Amino acid sequence: MNRRGFLHSFWSYLLSFVGARWVMRAERATASVAPEENGKLFGMGIQVDKCIGCGLCMQACKSENDVPAEPFYFRTWVEQYVVKKDGEVAVNSIGTYRIGSPEDVSEKDVLRSYFVPKLCNQCENPPCVQVCPVRATFKTSEGVILVDDTRCIGCRYCIQACPYGARYLHPVKHTADKCTFCYHRTSRGLLPACVEVCPTQARVFGDVHRMASPLNRLKRMSKVHVLKDHLNTEPKVFYTNLDGGVR
Repeated sequence: MNRRGFLHSFWSYLLSFVGARWVMRAERATASVAPEENGKLFGMGIQVDKCIGCGLCMQACKSENDVPAEPFYFRTWVEQYVVKKDGEVAVNSIGTYRIGSPEDVSEKDVLRSYFVPKLCNQCENPPCVQVCPVRATFKTSEGVILVDDTRCIGCRYCIQACPYGARYLHPVKHTADKCTFCYHRTSRGLLPACVEVCPTQARVFGDVHRMASPLNRLKRMSKVHVLKDHLNTEPKVFYTNLDGGVR
């Protein structure tokens, strides 16, 4: 082989080797990032110490999402926890119906009291999606769990499967209903109605994947907890200053 032939073969080999290496690196980089991580992933933070139990979030939710007016239908609700001096805890649901001890607690027996807003936790591993026999309950690319009314048969399996009690059967449509993070708003860059009306900014909405989002700032600045973390549903509703007695 002459000198020209040798150099041609050498450079051809070198270029093919370098090109193959870059292709392999690109494939590994693509495989290491889940597809959904390239887009938005919605979540909500709730600052328990800022909630005053005013109920404006519930009113805004009912108005925005046409939730039935009856007090036992809701997409979000607020629980009041009353810790007595003897260690007992009474739980009441603000503005909807009483779910705790029916008797009033005397003020002199109260050690402390606080409010905890609750809603669908938009789980990463949602039990409701797993049990739906007709696939009416599904997860969007932003991680929001929705219900397709045209497919739902009202079997209530998802209502029973939800560990957070966040679903109900709509009395008119006879389909499952729940919080959607006001998807018709948030998918267009707006805030959920409950977040927008909160007078103390107890609720914070944002993109989990965007480091500069209000939600991620809250998570960096505070110690956060999720409800029923032992169930491994991976909720995307995060609480700050959450008392261990909350269930």
